[in-house]
Amino acid sequence: MSPTAMRMRGHSVEEAHERELSDRFRNGDERALEEIYRRWSPVVFTMALRFVGDRGDAEDVTQKAFVSAWTSRRSYDPAKAKLSTWLIAITRRRIADTLEARARVRALQQELQRFTTPEDVVGAEIDLGDRLLLADEIDRLEPDARRVVRLAFYDDLTHEQISERLGMPLGTVKSHIRRSLTRLRSRLEVGHVAS
Repeated sequence: MSPTAMRMRGHSVEEAHERELSDRFRNGDERALEEIYRRWSPVVFTMALRFVGDRGDAEDVTQKAFVSAWTSRRSYDPAKAKLSTWLIAITRRRIADTLEARARVRALQQELQRFTTPEDVVGAEIDLGDRLLLADEIDRLEPDARRVVRLAFYDDLTHEQISERLGMPLGTVKSHIRRSLTRLRSRLEVGHVAS
C-alpha cells in the first residue's frame, strides 16, 4: 500500500471513529462524554483562560461548557459541524456569559459604592429584623451556594479557602458568591419595599 493510500485509509478510520463517538455522545453514552472531555477539555480550558484571565473562572467556564454540551447534545448535528467546532461555539457562549456576569457585578459594586459612604458601612447598626431576613434569605439558597455564602460571610474565609475546604473549583465558588449576592440584594430590596 502506498503512503498516500495509507494516509487516506488512516483519515477514513479517524472519520469513522469521530462519527461513532458523536453518535454515542448524542445518544447519552457517558463514556463518550468522558472521552470527549479528556480530548477537548485542555483546548476549552486554554481558550477560556485566554479570554477570562482567571484560572478559577476558566475552570468554571470549562465545566459549564461541557455541562451545556451534555444537556443539549441532541441539538448537535454532525452534518453541520465537527464535534470540536460545536464545543468551541458553546465555550464562546460560556465565556461571554462569564464576562457579562463580571460586568454586572462591577456595575453593582459601583452602584453600591455610589450610595454608601464609608461612615455608613462602619457606623450603621443592623437591626434584628434585617439580620433575621438575611439569615432567612441565605437559608433559601440552593445547598452549595448556601455553604459557600456561610463560609464567606460567617466564617470570613477567602474564596481560595472555601474552594479548598469544599473541594470545589475556585471559579465555581466565585460564581456562587456572585449569584447569591445578586439574589440576596434583590430579595432584600423587595423586603424593604414591602415593609
